[in-house]
Order: sequence, then structure tokens, then C-alpha cells
Amino acid sequence: MTIEQLYEIYLRHPSIRTDTRQLKQGDLFFALKGPNFNGNAFATRAFELGAAYAIIDETPDASQLSPHLADHLIVVPDVLSTLQELALHHRRQFNIPFIAITGSNGKTTTKELIHATLSSTYTTYTTRGNLNNHIGIPLTILSVQKDAQFAVIEMGANHQKEIEAYCRYTLPTHGIITNVGKAHLEGFGGPEGVKKGKGELYDFLRSTQVPAIGGASAAGTAFVLKDSADLTQMSRGIPHLITYGTRDADVTGEIVPSEALLKVDITGGAATGPIQTQLVGDYNLPNVLVAVAVGCHFGVPDTAIRQAIEQYAPSNSRSQLIERDGLHIILDAYNANPSSMRAAIENFARLPIPGAQTPANPRTELSLPGSTVPSNGLSPSRKVLILGAMAELGPESLAEHQGIIDLIGQYSWQQVVLVGGDFRHLSHPYLSFANSKEAGRWLAGVGLKDSYLLIKGSRSMKMEEVLG
Repeated sequence: MTIEQLYEIYLRHPSIRTDTRQLKQGDLFFALKGPNFNGNAFATRAFELGAAYAIIDETPDASQLSPHLADHLIVVPDVLSTLQELALHHRRQFNIPFIAITGSNGKTTTKELIHATLSSTYTTYTTRGNLNNHIGIPLTILSVQKDAQFAVIEMGANHQKEIEAYCRYTLPTHGIITNVGKAHLEGFGGPEGVKKGKGELYDFLRSTQVPAIGGASAAGTAFVLKDSADLTQMSRGIPHLITYGTRDADVTGEIVPSEALLKVDITGGAATGPIQTQLVGDYNLPNVLVAVAVGCHFGVPDTAIRQAIEQYAPSNSRSQLIERDGLHIILDAYNANPSSMRAAIENFARLPIPGAQTPANPRTELSLPGSTVPSNGLSPSRKVLILGAMAELGPESLAEHQGIIDLIGQYSWQQVVLVGGDFRHLSHPYLSFANSKEAGRWLAGVGLKDSYLLIKGSRSMKMEEVLG
């Protein structure tokens, strides 16, 4: 069966599932394989649940199939490649902006802000959650319906040539690299490997193979953070650049001092007025600015840009501010790497706490092992760090974890708790637990009141479990 023939079937059954537990009547079932599963084994189950067709790459025993089921089994050389080819064929039916987003940190938040901004004015489809890999991206493309005016596609990667592969079937017209930091060092082969891997998006946009809006091929457009020397250098040669940053950019903005949630004043390129976000952390400033830049470039009214960004509420443990049992909790536990961990700690250390500078109660503070009491005798501003270990750092892991410990020591805290991984293999004066559940039991029993907590760690650490 050709991709064109399969596409005709897809048009009649445009809902695709790769997991029979999510399957509904009339869906197409793609029998993907992995190290620990084989979707081919579930083809019969898919039909029992109402699948219209099952796409498989292992020929079944025909004697065990009814004629009807046999007619609705589509055997292909490789299910994953077929899924990606089908996504490419679907992508080619659109003459709309496809905006690709990658980077070491902030991809999902940036994607959500841009989606919110564009959706205020246009019909916009985007990646659900963080389905940003070799399976999630083609599924996202195939979810784009014919009424689409924009598509916003998040691309995650942990090794070189991965973004390049995604671009082949996404065919992005516009691209954003949020930043290049110390993430997935093991897979990328170090910081320079990160730049090279993420820069594959810029490489594609430089090419003459990007489908231009309106027909003929042309080079693509990149939205570039002007404050980043790395991104400025990496984006050279892309003929269409739109810049954003704190100065000397097409769209500029600065942080308005506030207690917890980020407030941004747009100082150039748009007339939105100050934007009061629901995001925690100064490190989200570039994410807000690029959403403004994208909105301005595509004609979203200034008022709609501001309202969309202000109404966006983070979820899924990303820069969330939670009030619970007298505690003020910043939950930023979806992922962590050395760059994002440093940014979160430094931002938390700068965070103004009402009434922080009060006389210390030495007995209270010293009853918490791992606390750091400043030499001036004042309260350490009621800030508690609960940090999980960072993953996928390869040979640099111990040094990067030591760097975080050294950074923590530059500030005063009410309490520091380090959880799991290579934090357990280093000497430090702080509380240490093997996993997030142990840390959660400590938190439940210690009786903290009116304290501010930062909870952060790699996804594998499941740091949200600290909150029970």
C-alpha cells in the first residue's frame, strides 16, 4: 500500500492511536515496537475495541484471522517510518506557518505561551503536553485539521541528528531555539554537541527547502534571543531574523520587580503595556518576549497578546506557585539540568520575601539539620530548597552536581534537602534522602510554617511526590 492510499484511509479515520488502552471506535491503530513492547501483538485487541484498521509490520498467522480482520490489517515494512511518512504527506497539504520550537530549557512553556497568543486570533494547533519526540511529533502533525491557520510544534532531543530528522517531516517555516545549555550532555557529547544538535533547526531554516507561505520554497524565519551570544552566532546566515531581548532587538522588555510572579514591561516593538504573568521565575522573561514577538509578527493585536499571556496558567509541575498548609511552594519539577537548576536557585535566592529580615530564633533554626544561618544573625528569609538529582549528564555528572552544591553554599537558607542520584555520592552539609517519597515524609513531619519552598529535579526523580 502506498502512502497516498494510506492517506485516503486516514482522511476517513483521522484519529490515530498507538496504545489500545486509549483506542476508540473508528480509530487507526499503529502497532509501534519498542525495547519492552510490541504493538503487533495487540492488533487483534485493537479490532475488538473498534479500530477501523491496524497498521502492523509483522505478518500474522492468516489462519487465526477472519476475512474481515485480514482485510483491515495493513502490513508495512516499518510502522514508525510509515507513521512519519504519513505525517509528512499530511504536512504537505498545508500552506500555513509551522513554527518549530526546541532548546535546552523552556520549550514547553514557550510553546504554550505562543499557542495561547496565536489562538487568541487564529485557529492554532500545537503539541499536547510534551509529546515532542519521534512518535509525538508525527502524531501532533496528524492532529492538525484542515481549518488550521497555524501549527506550533515542540521538538525535544537528547542526541545529534534528532532535530534534523524531525525537520524532514515537520518542514517548519519558522523556528525558535529557546537557549542552549547543559542538558542531555551524555547524549549530545558535551556543551558544543548541544549547540550543534539544537542548531540543526537553524540549519534547516537556512536551506531552500522550507515551504513558503503561498507556494514556492524559500529560506525560513528564525525568532532569535538577541541577549544570547550563542544563538546570535548560530543563527547567522538565516535570511529572515526577528529578534527579541532586553535591548537592541525588534521586541524588547524588562522585568518589573514583584514578589513572586513574573511581571514584564514591554519596552519596544509592541504596545501591550505591562504583562502580569502567572509564571514564577525571572528566567521566563525570554519565553514571554518571544511570545510577544511571534504575536506581533503575525498581526495579533497588542491587547490580545497581553491578555493571552496573562491568562496562561502553568501546569504539570512547571513553574507553578502553590499555596498549601501555610507554605508557599514553587513547583518546577518537570525536569532539570545544570542550566535550569542554576537559574531556578538564583531566581529563588533573589525572590523578595515579605518580612524576611526579622531577628532570628537560633533554637528554632538550629533544630532543622542542614539549615544555614547567616552570620548577621538575621532570619534566612524562610526559604527551603528541596532539589532532586539531575539525569543524563554522563561523565560530567559528579562535577555538575558539585557545582550545584557550591552554588547553594553561596546563599543562606532555612533548610536544604538534596534527593537521590549523584547528590548521594558527594559530601555536603545538607539533609539527604534517597528518593522523593522519603523527602515527602520528612516535609510532612517537620512542621514548616510560612516558609517558601523551591522543589525541582529531573523527571526521573518525580519530585512532585514530595507534596504527596
